[in-house]
Amino acid sequence: MLSTLTHPNRPGHADGMPDPEVPERARRRRFSAQYKLAVLGEVEAASEPGEVGAILRREGLYSSHLVEWRRARERGALAALARPRGRPRPHPLAGEVERLRRHNARLEQRLATATRIIEIQGKVSELLGIPLAPESDDDESGC
Repeated sequence: MLSTLTHPNRPGHADGMPDPEVPERARRRRFSAQYKLAVLGEVEAASEPGEVGAILRREGLYSSHLVEWRRARERGALAALARPRGRPRPHPLAGEVERLRRHNARLEQRLATATRIIEIQGKVSELLGIPLAPESDDDESGC
């Protein structure tokens, strides 16, 4: 059972013929971790003589590729390559959490200012001899 795994970056036409155009400067081929694992899986599933060679010819690979890829898989390097590159995505609620933190900081600032104002009003009322209504425990609940 030969399935075509042809790498999407391989040059060629839809009919399978190679592209006769030669690039000005050769570029090193790159294979994704998913592709490497798929090829290794197909090669290891090959049971008939010559089947591995046919896979290598079809994919345009060398046996040294298989050796390197097997070693990388044993080291766990292919699993590491399969992870997406770049910065990790932020948590979906991270923006909301940050907004609420800023809002909380503003409210704490306002509370501190209000507390200072109340203390000053109490001192001024003492100096002027104006009696203030006594504080009740219900007012301190904050609700």
